[in-house]
Amino acid sequence: MKVSDLVIAPSVLAADFANLQRDVEMLNQSAADWLHIDIMDGVFVPNISFGLPVTEAIRRHAQKPLDVHLMIVQPERYLEAFRRAGAEILTVHYEACPHLHRTVQQIKDLGAKAGVALNPHTPVNVLDDIIGDLDLVLIMSVNPGFGGQKFIERTYAKVRQVAQMIADSGSSAVIEIDGGVNQQNAPQLYEAGARALVAGSFVFNSPNPTTTISELKAISRT
Repeated sequence: MKVSDLVIAPSVLAADFANLQRDVEMLNQSAADWLHIDIMDGVFVPNISFGLPVTEAIRRHAQKPLDVHLMIVQPERYLEAFRRAGAEILTVHYEACPHLHRTVQQIKDLGAKAGVALNPHTPVNVLDDIIGDLDLVLIMSVNPGFGGQKFIERTYAKVRQVAQMIADSGSSAVIEIDGGVNQQNAPQLYEAGARALVAGSFVFNSPNPTTTISELKAISRT
């Protein structure tokens, strides 16, 4: 999966759920590239977000790709359903998939882009044998489960490691960062090799979300 510029993927988890259509339409009109959809089951992570019906509702109004991040146990059971619900990118957690290669191939067989996410404590070398099959590597820069957490500084080194792994293997995978992204750390993440940034609270809690998205998007051009 090739991207020509820095991808900004606002996390709908931070949107106003009472005005979800309004916020999705705002993202349609913004410089955002993808809509990031965090699916949490209360088992793999200590929180519950939303599932298939809300994803389907977002898809009805979204004009941009849905980047679906499955923070759930046994994600292989739900891949087909989320693909039908509109997911164009499906990301599963390394920590939740004992048969990761099979799960990645299942995503590809469904016609979606395949991503694998790593929790903060997980070393990047676990992807050595599968990096060539991936379209996206999502590096968690906070512990998954809740929005608004503080960015983990170790993330920069992990991004550089994955970028080197991608270069050495010839993979076309895009590095995505999820958690605590803001105007201060985004330039360093881009410099380290990240090409997709998830931003939730930083976007939706800002005075002007569309301006905030545009400012993040412009980082790659400065």
